[in-house]
Amino acid sequence: MQATAEKTSRTTAVGGKYLTFSLASEEYGVEILKVREIIGIMDITAMPQMPAYVKGVINLRGKVIPVIDLRLKFGMEPAEYTDQTCIVVVDVGSLVGVIVDTVQEVLDIQDSQIDPPPPLGASVDTSFVMGMGKIKDDVKILLDIDKVLGAAELAAMIEDSNAATPTL
Repeated sequence: MQATAEKTSRTTAVGGKYLTFSLASEEYGVEILKVREIIGIMDITAMPQMPAYVKGVINLRGKVIPVIDLRLKFGMEPAEYTDQTCIVVVDVGSLVGVIVDTVQEVLDIQDSQIDPPPPLGASVDTSFVMGMGKIKDDVKILLDIDKVLGAAELAAMIEDSNAATPTL
């Protein structure tokens, strides 16, 4: 059974181009095909009754998109936003902004450089990790951004909030 789980993880973690970024001292990557654009931090309109990691929404060229602080989503300590802080706009069925500490580079990671996530026990959810990219002496945690954000769940939260907000 263990070999099957590893094989399944391995087949989903395919080589390709990844946008890499940092959160705290860790390095992550998301498939470049999911990235729509990268923008500097901007004013975020807070939404009531959202989880702490949902910072609110932004108006991006007339389109209102939710913004998630990935540090908070992953249970990390919050950090002050700096001139290096970016919003990575990703497409997970709808557009979502993800706040990261710094964007690094686009890397072409080959299949042979990707290992499945290490087994961390049943109590640790690693379903959102596609694999571990080995680049020289570094390891990049390759994220399945669809599973990280849970787009349907996020859309439902924002829709519920909009429904709860009376119109004047």
